[in-house]
Amino acid sequence: MIVLAVAVVLGSVPLAACVPVQPLAAAATHHDDLGTPVGDRPVIEGGHLVMGLSNEPDRLDPTTSTSLYTRYVMTSVCEKLYDLDATGGIVPQLASGMPTISPDGLTVTFGVRTGIRFADGTPFDAAAVRTSLQRHLTFKASARRSEMGPLTSIEAPDAGHVVLRFKQPFSPITAALADRAGMIMSPAALAAEGANFGDRPVCVGPFKFAGRVPQTAIDAVRDPLYYDAGRVHLDAITYRIMPDTVTRAANLRSGDVQVANEISPQDVDALAKDRNLHLLQSGSLGYQGLTINTGNVDGVGKPPKRIDTPLARDPRVREAFASAIDRQTLVATVFNNWFEPACSPIAPPSPYASPASNACPPYDPARSRRLLAEAGVPTPVKVAMQVTNTQDELRYAQALQASVAEGGFDLRIVPVEYSTLLAVEIRGTFELLQLGWSGRIDPDGNTTRFLGTQASANYGGYSSPELDDLLAQASRSIDTARRAELYGRATQVIQRDNPIVYTYRRRLLTVHSTRLTGIEVYSDGVVRLARAAFVRDQEG
Repeated sequence: MIVLAVAVVLGSVPLAACVPVQPLAAAATHHDDLGTPVGDRPVIEGGHLVMGLSNEPDRLDPTTSTSLYTRYVMTSVCEKLYDLDATGGIVPQLASGMPTISPDGLTVTFGVRTGIRFADGTPFDAAAVRTSLQRHLTFKASARRSEMGPLTSIEAPDAGHVVLRFKQPFSPITAALADRAGMIMSPAALAAEGANFGDRPVCVGPFKFAGRVPQTAIDAVRDPLYYDAGRVHLDAITYRIMPDTVTRAANLRSGDVQVANEISPQDVDALAKDRNLHLLQSGSLGYQGLTINTGNVDGVGKPPKRIDTPLARDPRVREAFASAIDRQTLVATVFNNWFEPACSPIAPPSPYASPASNACPPYDPARSRRLLAEAGVPTPVKVAMQVTNTQDELRYAQALQASVAEGGFDLRIVPVEYSTLLAVEIRGTFELLQLGWSGRIDPDGNTTRFLGTQASANYGGYSSPELDDLLAQASRSIDTARRAELYGRATQVIQRDNPIVYTYRRRLLTVHSTRLTGIEVYSDGVVRLARAAFVRDQEG
């Protein structure tokens, strides 16, 4: 790859004419089973739960983390200001109620719980909340900055209230505070650990961090200081790192792990028939996609620069690549119809979805070749794609390789460890990268942070003033229909420029032992273990 240090201008090459779109074909019918709370079911007080976790989390720091698998662990040890319920609604967690917003939309005020403590005994109050939010906003390596919008100040006028002031209205803020931007860290631990907080995280949670052996396991134990300790039943949770899908399935059958996430579509039907196991499943707010490096030369968040490859410099080549992907056939054959095609960052069930955001450019390899001829590039166009070295991802990559070959592309697959891929996307040392996103309840979390100019997760270094303006308009509006219309228009820009080529949407497949209850899986992609328990009527 030859990199020239000049500002990238995406509009410098004429864009191909708009192409007709078609609705996605219906996928196989599956029914959600999100799990159930313990309720009145007799359970054992105590016990050690082992989860087979499909990938290694990154550093356990809410400010810097970019990994879904870190969210699995932190859900048990680091509560947020807000959370999601099973219906996808936002509910208070460490906040005492929903926020109030000034008539001009520039001031957001919320109360926080009082009389509770962090796992190290430090009092939890508004000042502690302010400390964490300020770190999310200003820490040099923060991955949260763009999630918090045009925030200008964070105030704690008393122990029970926090006031956020914005330069412009920012309607996604409550949703952002229902994710990592809302995780509140002990100010004492932050002062002691600084940038190393993620090595020994301390928060408010049902469990507290107990230790980590890299690439092996993360341990958490029940926190006796937790404010709702009466609803916590387990003594300890171990998150055992198991990237191999066959190994996770075998350990479920043997009982060596009691729950495992991201069950492969190759294994799920057999596991669902095992009377000792139970399948939980949910649709996803997220997507899987292919990020094209169009301008990330100096690292994520830095000003974009020109990258002199056909895929990076010419949107016609990217459109040709997108047109060569037979999404429907790939998900049907690789994933046995458990997953569904995706062509945009907006999940179809979202209230912010629209016909424009649901539309999908058709598979048309002949058109791909015409676009490549129009762009004047020799075929086959050689492209290197980095992908995690797990069975399902590699299986999909190989099928994708065959699909795009029909359109004139020679796709070289470069398998790497998941943790390595996270570092690669931050540094920008890739041409094409296959990786997904677990999704957020507000579309801003699926769009702006990845595609806004110099945003904290704009790994491809894409820059479009037109898209920036549409996304900013959407973030300022509180009208759902208006926001849906704006995200539809944004999708049309994305599908024209193709900085990310969306490919499929997973169903969230989690299997657990029938000896357990209280495990829940929501559409945000996180398996919730904090209230789980071993069932008493099956003891022994």
